[in-house]
Amino acid sequence: MKEIKTDRIVIVGAGLGALYAALKLAPRPVVMISPEVLGEGASSAWAQGGVAAAMDPLDDPKNHAADTVKAGAGTVDAEVADLVTCHARDYILDLTRMGAPFDRTDDGGYVMSREAAHSYARVVRVKGDQAGAEIMKALIEQVRATPSIQVLEGTMATALDTQDGKVTGIAIQDSATGRSSPIMLRGSAYLLAGGGSGGLYAITTNPPRIRGQVIGMAARAGAEITDAEFVQFHPTAMDVGEDPAPLATEALRGEGAILVNKDGERFMQAVHPDAELAPRDVVARAIFSQWKTGMRPMLDTREVLGESIKTQFPAVAEACARNGIDPALEPIPVAAAAHYHMGGIATDTDGRASLGGLWVCGEASSTGLHGANRLASNGLLEALVYARICADNIIAAVPASKDAAINTPLDIQFEEGGVAPDPEVVMSLRQTMTSLVGVVRDEAGLRAALRKIDALEAAHADSPSFMNMCATATLIAGCALLRRESRGAHERSDFPETDAGEGVRSKAQLTDMLALRAKISKDTV
Repeated sequence: MKEIKTDRIVIVGAGLGALYAALKLAPRPVVMISPEVLGEGASSAWAQGGVAAAMDPLDDPKNHAADTVKAGAGTVDAEVADLVTCHARDYILDLTRMGAPFDRTDDGGYVMSREAAHSYARVVRVKGDQAGAEIMKALIEQVRATPSIQVLEGTMATALDTQDGKVTGIAIQDSATGRSSPIMLRGSAYLLAGGGSGGLYAITTNPPRIRGQVIGMAARAGAEITDAEFVQFHPTAMDVGEDPAPLATEALRGEGAILVNKDGERFMQAVHPDAELAPRDVVARAIFSQWKTGMRPMLDTREVLGESIKTQFPAVAEACARNGIDPALEPIPVAAAAHYHMGGIATDTDGRASLGGLWVCGEASSTGLHGANRLASNGLLEALVYARICADNIIAAVPASKDAAINTPLDIQFEEGGVAPDPEVVMSLRQTMTSLVGVVRDEAGLRAALRKIDALEAAHADSPSFMNMCATATLIAGCALLRRESRGAHERSDFPETDAGEGVRSKAQLTDMLALRAKISKDTV
């Protein structure tokens, strides 16, 4: 394999965490691996709600941390919750200085929405439902203007090279449909910020590229994975036949929108005292139940927003118009969709993974903040906090280069070769995850899923990208099988109760999950 050596810090990903870390590393030279043009393929750009922060004078970071711990159903690391929430306000102010156009009140304050399981309105937003896209736009402008940052657009990472438990390189290739022969890129440090795994499911709100590849890549190299079974399903993806499914932001329910079924019955009041603003897992299961029994769940914004939804929430309005829905006159059909992976690559409070030389931030990481059920709009906040933590830690750990040519752009020339995943095979994997490892799970389904993943991987092991997807799918299904209880976003119909006492975070090595998968497959032969 061709090798390229550089003193640059290699960042895999191009979402909020990757961009913010690259800027905080400046003037240290960085090379970013971005499968798409900046801003087009990252989950961050699709985030509608905003960034959670205790900005209200009546609110307090301690309240925010307490809400985070409560929503996480017993497996949140309380120290991490304090770490992330105590300086949240500072990140809002920093993003403002960097050009993020947060919605403001007439007196200059920040407009804040209340979302599910928050005790206060503390989600700082942009143009109603444009937070992710607008924050990304501001950061991309800064990155483009920073000479120490080189962005390799149209490039994806497929494997980590390790020696003696330390990452020594990252294999990259052209991300176009045909792929290319891989190149081993060896840098001074490695930061994974390449998103979660929602796209492993057939019904998802994530961009098409976000299919667990980064988590799987690290797992295949031997990194420890934690909380893999905890996948959050967003309650109100629009059920309009699009892939990915457009998102009807939770802020709509914060404004007072209600959930009804095809008979016009409001069903959340009988499920939870907070009704539509119950924790996401509760609402997702209620919507899934309505959907599964043919009751056609819908989000009704007519009374609380009327025509104003079209100006206050332009992304929702555009998706509705695209699908022939007038939300001022009719409810929006919704379904639960894979949205956010609470689990991922285990990281400590310095953002370090279990492999040396490797740091992780954003949805690919598992910091302990989200527990079994992420508190709404804590995802972008965590990405910001740990992006800076990772940047500071890398600067402290990696000596600055004395090479006078360090800012010279890398010349990457890909050659033909490599194998892209078969779209039909990928869809088979996604359908397996949705039908057998989805909102509600049981032992028979999880065992069937592991057998199916085993067969798919065995038949298509020539694609490293698909192998990474299968690795993450195996970790999710395997850890879900081993957790014989229901907790947060992990619902077992055969183990409906939550174990007494504090919850225990799962820890897994891919080798163990592959052994479990092989045993289950062998037992049925």
